[in-house]
Amino acid sequence: MQSFALGIGSQNSQGDWLEVYYPAPLINPDAALIDAARQALGAPEGTTATSFLPEHCDTLAHALQQAGNTEQAELTATLKASQRPLVAMFIDADQAPQSVPEVYLKLHLLSHRLVKPHGVTLDGMFGLLKNIAWTSEGPIDIEELPARRLKARLEGRALSVDCVDKFPKMTDYVVPKGVRIADTARVRLGAYLGEGTTVMHEGFCNFNAGTEGPGMVEGRISAGVMLGKGSDLGGGASTMGTLSGGGNIVIGTGENCLIGANAGIGIPLGDRCTVEAGLYITAGAKVAVLDDHGDVVTTVAARDLAGQSDLQFIRHSITGRLECRTNKSAIALNEALHAHN
Repeated sequence: MQSFALGIGSQNSQGDWLEVYYPAPLINPDAALIDAARQALGAPEGTTATSFLPEHCDTLAHALQQAGNTEQAELTATLKASQRPLVAMFIDADQAPQSVPEVYLKLHLLSHRLVKPHGVTLDGMFGLLKNIAWTSEGPIDIEELPARRLKARLEGRALSVDCVDKFPKMTDYVVPKGVRIADTARVRLGAYLGEGTTVMHEGFCNFNAGTEGPGMVEGRISAGVMLGKGSDLGGGASTMGTLSGGGNIVIGTGENCLIGANAGIGIPLGDRCTVEAGLYITAGAKVAVLDDHGDVVTTVAARDLAGQSDLQFIRHSITGRLECRTNKSAIALNEALHAHN
């Protein structure tokens, strides 16, 4: 994988990058464009973040126009008016990121739907990202927040801190086509939301995770989790991510699945699976597999059913036994709801 993007960033008082906004990132661009941009900016070969000044924009815009990319040339001309640091990010091959601009480009690629979750390497990124106060006056290094807050007060302004985190909310950088997000603070940059996805007020989507769409998200999509087309996550439901106990197992669902309210999954599901409301399936949980007559065929660990389709997981209301049946009804999702996503 190769990528290129022009961005506007923020730095702290020591000149360290805090974040970068890339309006129009590219995935696997033409070699001519990359060569033209490197030459115009004097950028070295390989993966690199090259800072440049507004006065360099005319030369870069001309080079990009000559390389046949009018959109990037027009973006460059617009960047000439910037009063913030500018950066050109070149990714020569997918590898563990080495800089904040590289991390932010990969997160943008995910939220722009140019790559899917697990489609880029993000190993080690937490060590690169600073803890940032996301405020009404932009991102501020947390160490510099007291001085900035006092300065704002002295100038008659109230500095509002929306959150303190390593990640910003996605919609401050990317709003994908055809989605609804009731509370934008609950979707982090790096989330992949497929067209037709609705994230309700209590829904959440982490980075490197998301939905194929269409689908309704009223629960939590943890890092690394992907919900297939037509799958819904009920109110209060959760998915076990690779950062919270799932290890290296990729958790997610196939198509047309339903995770009931306050339920959860710690195993990947195939297509047309249902998990009863309130039932959390962990990989080691013992599951009684039933035949069409309701008789127990075998008892297995839930991990042995991972990835299989047409399963219905329920808790016996009298014995409390975790059971798995064939999902003959194959869950009819609300087509009218999805049609308006």
